[in-house]
Order: sequence, then C-alpha cells, then structure tokens
Amino acid sequence: MSLSPSAKKVQRFLEEKGFGHLRVVELPTSTRTAQEAAEAVGAEVGQIVKSLVFLGEKGAYLFLMSGKNRLDPSKAQRATGEAVRRATPEEVRALTGYAIGGVPPVGHETPLPAFLDQDLLAYPLVWAAGGTSKALLSLSPKELLALTGAQVADLKEV
Repeated sequence: MSLSPSAKKVQRFLEEKGFGHLRVVELPTSTRTAQEAAEAVGAEVGQIVKSLVFLGEKGAYLFLMSGKNRLDPSKAQRATGEAVRRATPEEVRALTGYAIGGVPPVGHETPLPAFLDQDLLAYPLVWAAGGTSKALLSLSPKELLALTGAQVADLKEV
C-alpha cells in the first residue's frame, strides 16, 4: 500500500536522518486519539506518543506526551521558562505542516524545541503519529530522543 503525501513526507524525513529502518504505516482505522491508536496496533495507551504544540512569547514548543497522561501547564511553564498556551489547530498546521490528530514528532515545517514525557521511557517501543490520522510509526524512546533532540522532563498532571 502506498503512503499518503503527508505520511510520505514523514518517511522521507526519517530516511534523510538515517532512520530509514523505521516505517510509517497507514492503517484502515483512525489513530487520531491515543485510545484509537492503541487499539489499532494492540499497544497500551501509555505507549502512544501525543505530539502537542504550545506557544509562548518566545516561540513554539513540542511536548511529546504518553497517551495516558495529560500535560501539566505549570510543568510546561517550568520546562520552557515561560507561560504557554495550547496552539490552535490552524497554528499547529502552520508550524508543523500537519493537522491535529496526525502530527508526527518529527519533520515539521518549523523545527520546535521538544520536551519528552519521562513516562515514555518505561516502554521498549512507542507509537507516534505518522502525518495523518491513520498513520503511525513505531520506534524506541531512545530513537525518539535522537530524532527530536527532546529534553526528558516530568510533565504529567497528577
């Protein structure tokens, strides 16, 4: 099955960065939510990587959260050093080139400083959006860190 243009863009980025062994797959069902993605691949919700875009005065940030967690706004502020707000769907598309529900952790129009939810490190494999609401890619947390340059942080709301 050939990939849609957005999923192909993510696959090309992976290949250009030397991670061509990682494969974006498009599934017949929606993977827009963490729950849908987990069901589609037989994973735990915690293994799903949510790519959340937030904005502050100094710029935009990417938070890579475990599917089971919510981002704590005060921890996001501590991580970035400034107050941040969730980007609108239009801002997300402008910054990343992807629509909400399919935003991958990599290959964005604008490279964003990234922060990784430390809970993702507990899994041998995680699943992230691959450019569309039906595309996913599986990778290790170590590969995710290498590709995004993310800082690991305690980000979850308790």
